Amino acid sequence: MKPSSAPPRLRAAAVVVTALSLLFAFLVTTPARAADVLLSQGRTATASSTESVAFPASAAVDGDGGTRWSSGFSDPQWIQVDLGRTATVTQVQLAWEAAYASAFQLQTSTDGTTWTTVHTATNGAGGNQTIEVSGSGRYVRLLGTSRATQWGYSLWEFKVFGTGSAPGSGLLSYNKPGVASSQQHDSNCWECTPARAFDLDPASRWATATDSGWVDPGWIYVDLGAVAQIDKVVLQWDPASAKSYQLQVSNDATNWSTIYQTTTGPGFKETLAVSGSGRYVRMYGTQRNSPYGYSLWEFQVYGTGGAPNTPPTPPEDPADPPQLIWADEFDGAAGAKPDAAKWSADPGIGQNNELQVYTNHDNAQLDGQGHLVLEARRQPTPGTTCPVDPLSGSTTCQYTSARMNTGNKFHTTYGKIEARIKVPKGNGLWPAFWMMGADFLTGRPWPYNGEIDIMEILGRETTKGYSTLHAPAYHGGGGYGGSYGLPGGADFANDFHTWTMLWNSTGITYQVDGTTVFTVDKAELEATRGPWIFDHPFYLILNLAVGGDWPGPPDASTPFPSRMLVDYVRVYH
Repeated sequence: MKPSSAPPRLRAAAVVVTALSLLFAFLVTTPARAADVLLSQGRTATASSTESVAFPASAAVDGDGGTRWSSGFSDPQWIQVDLGRTATVTQVQLAWEAAYASAFQLQTSTDGTTWTTVHTATNGAGGNQTIEVSGSGRYVRLLGTSRATQWGYSLWEFKVFGTGSAPGSGLLSYNKPGVASSQQHDSNCWECTPARAFDLDPASRWATATDSGWVDPGWIYVDLGAVAQIDKVVLQWDPASAKSYQLQVSNDATNWSTIYQTTTGPGFKETLAVSGSGRYVRMYGTQRNSPYGYSLWEFQVYGTGGAPNTPPTPPEDPADPPQLIWADEFDGAAGAKPDAAKWSADPGIGQNNELQVYTNHDNAQLDGQGHLVLEARRQPTPGTTCPVDPLSGSTTCQYTSARMNTGNKFHTTYGKIEARIKVPKGNGLWPAFWMMGADFLTGRPWPYNGEIDIMEILGRETTKGYSTLHAPAYHGGGGYGGSYGLPGGADFANDFHTWTMLWNSTGITYQVDGTTVFTVDKAELEATRGPWIFDHPFYLILNLAVGGDWPGPPDASTPFPSRMLVDYVRVYH
C-alpha cells in the first residue's frame, strides 16, 4: 500500500525591546544538543547580590524570557543554580541583558563550596552565548570577574544542560490512568483519550475536543498510583501545543502546586528537569501555540516512588558488526517465481491514482542470471477501474505490474537493510524499495503504522533518488526525507546501484553505493517535526508502479514492457 510520498524537502525601553527580541531568537534557534536535558529550569538559584527585589536570581532560571537577574554594581559577582542532584553538565546557555560580563568563569561543584572551573572567558561580548562544557556537579555557577559596563551583571536566562537522573529514577506514568479537560473523538483524531498520552505509543495521542476543547485553559493529568518524587517530565507535543503552561503536582487531584512554568513553550519535544512530590502530575495549559486545542503524543513522568507499571523492553540495536539474518540472492532458473518462503504477491489496484493492476506474480519472475524481474506492461484488465489513462482515454486499467512483500514471512526491527537494483526509465514509471510497519497487517492504518522508503525513483527524472520517512506527524508530501543524485549527475537507470539503510534506536542513515546521502537523527526529528515511530517491526516491499499523483502518467515515449531488476536483498542485525 504505497501512499503518496513526494518529499518536501539596556535600560531604556527601546533597548529592552531589542534585548527581548534577541532573546526570543536565541531561545528559538539555539537549542541544546538533542540528547541533552535542560537541568536548571525551575531549580533553586542564589546569587552574590541583586540590584533590587525586582531582579532575583530565580528569574534567570524560570524559563520566562521577560524576567531577569541583576546584580550589584561591583566585581566580582556570581549566580549559581542547584540542579538537585549530581549531573554531567554539557552545555550552558547565557542570555545577557546589556549589563554583561567581559570576563567570567563557569564552575561546577558537588557541595556548593569547592568549585571546579569548566570554562573561562576573558573577552565576552554579551548577547546570547551557547557554551559547550565538560564537567560534573550538583551546582553550576557563573562567576563574573569583570563587568563590561558601569552597571552590574544581568541575565535574562541562565540555562544548564546535561545528562543524569536521580538514583533509582524510572518511568512512573506508563499505562497509568489519565484525566483531561476534554478529549477528541472524530475522523481527524480517533479515540484521542488521555490514556493515549501514557501508553508509550508515539503514534497515538491525546487531544482536547474540537467542539469544546479549543479554548484556554486545557489540561491533562496522570494518576501515578501513589505519592512519588518527580525529577523529569517529557512532553512530545502535536502541533496543537502550549505556549504557556505549568507542570503541577498534587496528592488529591484538587489542590495543585506548580513545579515548572513557561510562557515560551516551543512545542515538539520538551525534556524538563523538575523537582516535586505528588501522586498526580498535571500539564495545565493557559495559552496555545496555535488556533487549535492542546494535544500530546507522549506525557512521560520520571522519578521514584509511585506505583509504576513495568514498561516494555525496548528492541535491541544491531550487533557491531551486524550479522546477516535474511537474504534473497534470486539465484534460480529463468522463469521461476519469487521464493514463496520469502515473498508474497500483493495483488490489486494501486493507491495514489496509480494506473496499474498488480498481478499475482504474473509480472514477477527470475531471469536465470541472478536477478528478480518486476515487469510493467501495457495490458488492459477488464472489469477493473482506474483513473483515466491519457493514452487510451479509458477508465479500464490499462497496465499491469508487480508488487511483493515479506509481510507474513519476515519482519525486522532495526538493522542494515540493503538491495542492489537497476531501475527503469520512462515517464510515469515509479520503482520503489520500502518498508511498512507490521501493525498495518493487523489493522492499524497508514500512516500510524509508519513507512520507511529506502529507494524511490521517478522514471521521468532518473538522475535523482528519494529516501523518506512517513508518520502521523509527517507524511505524504510532508514526509521527512531527502533527495540526492549520483556523482557527475549520472543516471540511476544506466546500471545497478546499491541502496542501504542503517537503522537503529537513534536514527537512520541512507546510503547509495556506500556513500551516505541522507541521515535522520531521532532526537532532532522529535525536536523539529514530531514523534519517531520506528522502534517496532517492519516488513519489506518491492514494487514498480505506473502513473500516480507524484510520477505523473506514462505517455507515448514510455517503453513497455519496462523492467525493474533486483540483484539481491539482504538484511543484517
